[in-house]
Amino acid sequence: MIRVGIGGWVFEPWRGEFYPKGLPHARELEYASRKLTSIEINSTFYRTQKPDSFRKWAAETPDDFVFALKGPQFATNRRVLAEAGPSIERFFASGVLELKSKLGPVLWQMAPTKKFDPADFASFLALLPQTLEGRAIRHAVEVRHASFLAPDFIELLRKFSVAAVVVESDKHPLIADLTGDFIYARLQRTSEKEKTGYPRRALELWAKRARDWAAGAAAGDLATIAAPLPAQGRRDVFIYMISGAKVRAPAAAMAMLEQLEGSA
Repeated sequence: MIRVGIGGWVFEPWRGEFYPKGLPHARELEYASRKLTSIEINSTFYRTQKPDSFRKWAAETPDDFVFALKGPQFATNRRVLAEAGPSIERFFASGVLELKSKLGPVLWQMAPTKKFDPADFASFLALLPQTLEGRAIRHAVEVRHASFLAPDFIELLRKFSVAAVVVESDKHPLIADLTGDFIYARLQRTSEKEKTGYPRRALELWAKRARDWAAGAAAGDLATIAAPLPAQGRRDVFIYMISGAKVRAPAAAMAMLEQLEGSA
């Protein structure tokens, strides 16, 4: 399964651009979830949500829709990651399982200044629950400091079956190594000059990478840090249009879905 979406669904410039004029704000998630196949919830990064919110979001979206959740900054924005246990436990006790089958990967985003400390990072990964109430939980880690461009980091992620987020950005390193049983990509180069956010050629290229990943292979045109894994089974792929010219993110996501459908 290849899913494509955006970060959040509340953004004033989308009203009249992505959302039809006059659409009630309360129906924006309902609308967005029928144009896209996933949404990354960013509000969970900043504050604890309530179980009722997760139940409401699940009820407003189609049966086959999936949310990704951004783990709380209280867990990742700290000097010693090994001490994040209480924040991680509080996050998972806040009601995230109320999303039921619509709960997708959890994204743990490190601060740009956070450097790679192998022992401390291993302790952090060990705190991430692999299952909750009998349900498998998928984790992805986004790092933004060059010190993580090390084979030891990739090997740690593989040991814990945690995905390295593929970030396309002018600010942060791109890590394309396969480390988990799914792919999580955040594309941050949408341009307001492009009606579809990304030029057609770029959309075609990312669609090809997504198909390769879904088939179990690496994206052959992207360099890796560690030795590649042998070919494995199919992988789920999650792609989010984030940052860049945010007003174009929904158009870019829909254009990517069209590319994938046209090449199926």
